[in-house]
Amino acid sequence: MTLLFSLIQRCFSPLWQIFQSALRLWTKPDNRSLPLNAALDLNRTKSELILENALLRQQIIILERQSKRPRLSWHDRTIIVLLTSRLRTWKAALKIVQPDTVLRAAAARHRDLFRRVWARKSQPKGKPGRPPLDKDIVALIKQIARYR
Repeated sequence: MTLLFSLIQRCFSPLWQIFQSALRLWTKPDNRSLPLNAALDLNRTKSELILENALLRQQIIILERQSKRPRLSWHDRTIIVLLTSRLRTWKAALKIVQPDTVLRAAAARHRDLFRRVWARKSQPKGKPGRPPLDKDIVALIKQIARYR
């Protein structure tokens, strides 16, 4: 019975994934028609809509803060990377930042985190250097040195 179930699952799993990707592509919002986009947003989850709204608001905050060319601070990059990592249609929600910029920022953040973790792990534990010898051992070494 389990063999039959696993066979059926293996057969239908790729078909289900193809169907899901086709549905996502078909319901992906475009920038053409406002009523169509509003109707397609009914298919999206509330958390996706909230994340996209937060991502767009962050971009507006960046644009309002500067005049000509927006400069992203480390804080702005972090927020954008965190929001895009949770949003399925993040490329469509980016307006002032290119997707490559987000991916580079995510890679840089990962490198910095990796560097900090290993720097902390490679720090010496406790006091640096060799531990001190007991007074008895020092006295014994001095006594042996006198006899030679």
